[in-house]
Amino acid sequence: MTFQKDNPVLTVDGASKSFGAVRALNGLSFVLAAGECVGLVGHNGAGKSTLVGIMNGGTRPDTGTIRIEGNEGTGRYSVAVARKHGVRCVFQELSLCPNLTVTENARIAHASIRGFAWRRRAERVVRSKLDEIFPDHGIDCGQSVGMLGIAQRQMVEIAMAFSESDGPARIVILDEPTSSLDASIARQMLAYIRKFVAAGGSVVLISHILNEILTTADRIVVMKDGSVVANGPSSGFTLDSLVGAMGSVVRPRDAAAPPRDRTDTKPILSRRGSDSAPEFRAYAGEIVGLAGLGGHGQTETLVELFRGFGGDWKARTNIRAAFVAGDRHVDGNLPMWSILRNISITLLTDLTRAGIVRERNERAIAQSWRERIGIRTDSLDNPILSLSGGNQQKVLFSRALATRAPIVLMDDPMRGVDIGTKQEVYSLLRAEADQGRTFVWYSTEIDEICQCDRVYVFREGRIVEELAGDDIREDRVLAASFSTEAA
Repeated sequence: MTFQKDNPVLTVDGASKSFGAVRALNGLSFVLAAGECVGLVGHNGAGKSTLVGIMNGGTRPDTGTIRIEGNEGTGRYSVAVARKHGVRCVFQELSLCPNLTVTENARIAHASIRGFAWRRRAERVVRSKLDEIFPDHGIDCGQSVGMLGIAQRQMVEIAMAFSESDGPARIVILDEPTSSLDASIARQMLAYIRKFVAAGGSVVLISHILNEILTTADRIVVMKDGSVVANGPSSGFTLDSLVGAMGSVVRPRDAAAPPRDRTDTKPILSRRGSDSAPEFRAYAGEIVGLAGLGGHGQTETLVELFRGFGGDWKARTNIRAAFVAGDRHVDGNLPMWSILRNISITLLTDLTRAGIVRERNERAIAQSWRERIGIRTDSLDNPILSLSGGNQQKVLFSRALATRAPIVLMDDPMRGVDIGTKQEVYSLLRAEADQGRTFVWYSTEIDEICQCDRVYVFREGRIVEELAGDDIREDRVLAASFSTEAA
């Protein structure tokens, strides 16, 4: 669809925003047209989340104006005004109330649902949209959100953003909407975006999975350091040119270190398979991938392996395994602590003498990992929640890799991390593996699975296929994920 400049539904003009010494936006302008999907990309810390906050009405710019449907919003634009005009937002940090059911969350999102039989009406609103976007989703709307898996929570939040009650959704802002979804469910959501846009709706799609942007967006806006550095039709970009505009260099696929066969040694990890299921094995210096549709036992396997090493993540001598959580809010962040302390918590045994933490050593280690993995902050003493979602995930990565643990278990750790950092982390993992460290890595992204030496595909809670070398391909993973027999 051709971008119509004369039909804007939302305009941000000359917006600047600073948070203390950090300048998040630098005179940025952004226009969204009716019937258009705009892909918004950039590294973690580029200013995307701040722009989302301004468009959603939750953040007021220091300078600049916001107009929606041609009405000036300066000084009075707010979440209420944005919602009245049909603006809906799915944040990278999911905002559902975990102690309430899906239906009760829908009631909060739609204030017009009240009075007699409100539960039935609220459930109908959210269930109908879940059924439309994600057929066969299997989500019980009477269940507490906190009991749902992270992928299911993301599906519920997406469905509620597109649902209609108080009024139709006209502008939907999606911040990393597929970060917890497996490939098949992500395709369902992206197909619905095209349907919504074709009907005249407008979407801002933020994703670090650049193929999603290239195949779904009509137009792409690239941000860097709080400014727009590229803006044009998606047909004018390739993967390499898009990454180049962001300021990253993608390592060519054929230049990657080839997988190494280490199966002639004794496995450092093993888990007997049931019935005809393959045995799980991991060797020293190997990167082992866990693949398949989300919610089919991959995370449970990681947790079981970790519990086999004691299951207590607090610092202790000779830690045998480190864990990188995928759901940082439930299993990862210590939200009241600083970035420094979130990194160093698992190192306290090594850093303590006579019951006193050697703070100089603690800061030196944290600073080295901040530089190696590119955590964007002006001070390690800032709260962990001052970071963007991707940078929070980098902190969890640093926490695990800074230990002496020979085994690192990773539960989809790259959610919301930009492509440049991903390439750096891939190289870092390979270098650590070459030194003898073992990684067991669950990922919902095929590109990450292809970085592994061997891959176990899960279906219905069990391993159904073991792939290695040239057999680690998307078609083989998908065939094993869906078929009733081993591929």
